Formats: sequence, structure tokens, C-alpha cells
Amino acid sequence: MELDPDRAVCAAQRCMDAEGRAILDARTKLGGAIRIAITVLFTCGAKTVVTGIGKSGLIGRKIAATLCSTGTPAAFMHPVEALHGDLGMCAPGDPVIMLSKSGSTPELLALVPLLKQSGSKIIGILGSTESQLGRVLDVVLDASVSREADPLDIAPTSSAVVALAIGDALASALMVSRGFTLEDYGRSHPGGQLGRSLLLAVQDVMHTGSRVAWVAPGSTLKEVVVMMTEHPLGAACVVDEARRLLGLITDGDLRRVLRRVDDIRSLSAADAMTPEPTTIAPQVRLREALELMENRPSQIGVLPVVDTQGVCVGLVRVHDMYGRP
Repeated sequence: MELDPDRAVCAAQRCMDAEGRAILDARTKLGGAIRIAITVLFTCGAKTVVTGIGKSGLIGRKIAATLCSTGTPAAFMHPVEALHGDLGMCAPGDPVIMLSKSGSTPELLALVPLLKQSGSKIIGILGSTESQLGRVLDVVLDASVSREADPLDIAPTSSAVVALAIGDALASALMVSRGFTLEDYGRSHPGGQLGRSLLLAVQDVMHTGSRVAWVAPGSTLKEVVVMMTEHPLGAACVVDEARRLLGLITDGDLRRVLRRVDDIRSLSAADAMTPEPTTIAPQVRLREALELMENRPSQIGVLPVVDTQGVCVGLVRVHDMYGRP
């Protein structure tokens, strides 16, 4: 069978449209149950346990991971393994989120009385509220869909997306309830760029002292080039005797001077510098610094770091923000 690109793209677009409508429909069906579920998750237990099997289990793993990274300790528990020892991860009183499209998953039904004996409140994200699970759980969030988004109406597409969206909604509500901040999020992600940019400040990564090319406004252009070659950070800071910043000379500034002037021997740093360049304070978080450097028509590769007294204390490059040499 030959590929019909136009027909295939239409099918992809219809799938996404259907999933989007399913999420909006689910929002209107949550009613007061979402309030109860949020209260249970906020007030009960030391952690939240999420469980499900098959595609529901995969969605459950993602929900547990999202909860963990946004301030709500959580763990995924495979229902089959739980019946063979892993139920011990659920401490007495820990709330449980069960995911099931049919609402009749045998392994989940077998867990319900065991969990209730230990005092756990059970929240269901169910594709059928009138199912066996729907009749025995403490809180039921309606994740039903009128049809799946795939062409045959058989693959867990809309139903999986709706269950995931409800999990994200619970996590978002708990973030607000716990006063979860960007700094909190950074502490949960210390190994990635996001965590780095939230936790670290410019002063933690900037270049200072002898690592920076410092030049006076009267320095010759040759002296500037020599200093920038010996301190290859992409720029030289033009400062006065008190090291107050007067201007910045970048590699680009040097190229523009060479293009404009044939004989550069009489030129000084003051002739080549950009006066009053964009600067940043040492205590600014890397996230804000990156926004300053990158979210502009012409991106900045290096910034002078200036303290509250107007003293230039160093240079920071966009490479430093990303931890690259």
C-alpha cells in the first residue's frame, strides 16, 4: 500500500483534535470530586501511591513522577507485584490513585480491601464510573471518553490523554496548595539544565580576577587584542582605576573596527568599545540571565557582571550558563 501523505496528515490532525476535545469534556465532568481528591492527597499520608496496569500503568508512572517533581512524594506500585510483596510500599494511611479504563481490572479490585484495611483513601481515575471499581472507591474522577482518537476507535488514545491530564491537574492543584516554588522545583532537578538555571546564580559561574581581560580606555587596540587572546572569554572589560565599567569590547567589535579602519595603530580601547553595555548583577539566577541574553532580536554571548556599587566584578558567558567550557 502506497503512502498518501495528505490523508495521513489529516488523520494525525483529527487525532489531536479529538484528544483536545476529550480533555475539555473531561474538565466539565470532574464536578466536586476533584475538590475531594485534592483534599485527600493534601492531607493524608506521607506519600501518594499510584497504581494501574497496561497503558493505565504507563500513565500512572508518569503521574507519580510528576507528583514527585512538583512537591508531592509519590511512588508507582505495579498491582501484580503489589499482590506479591510490593504492597509493603504503601504505608498505613497513604492515599492511593488507581487508574483503569474499564474500571474492572481484577488486580486492582483485589487490592481495594487490602488498602482499605490499612486506612488508605483510594482515588480512582476511571473510564467507567459505574464500574466495579467505581462503586467501591472513595473518590471517583470521571475519565470516560465518547470514543478513542484513533481511526478504529480501539487504541487508548483519548482515554490515556484524559487520564494523564487529570493527573497533571491534581499535581498542579497540589503545587498551588503547597506553595511550591521555582526554587523547590530546581532542588528536585539538580542534575539537569533546568535545575541548574533555577538553583545557581551568575556569581556561581562567572569569571573573575585574572581570568578576565581588563583594559583601560587608553589601552591601544593591540594591547586589547593581546589581553583578549590571553584571556579568551570573547570580550574585554574597559574599566577605570576603581574598576567601574566604562564599556565592553567583544570579538565582534574588533571585527567591525578592522572592517571600518585600515590603520588601527592609533586606535584605543575607547574607540572600539560599546559604551554602557547591557550588564547583569552577580546575584541574578541563571534562568533570568539566560532570558536577558537570549530573548532578544540580537543575542548576547557575554555579559559584564556589575555589583550594586557599579564595580565590574567579572564576566559571564552564555556557555557558562549551560556548564560548558
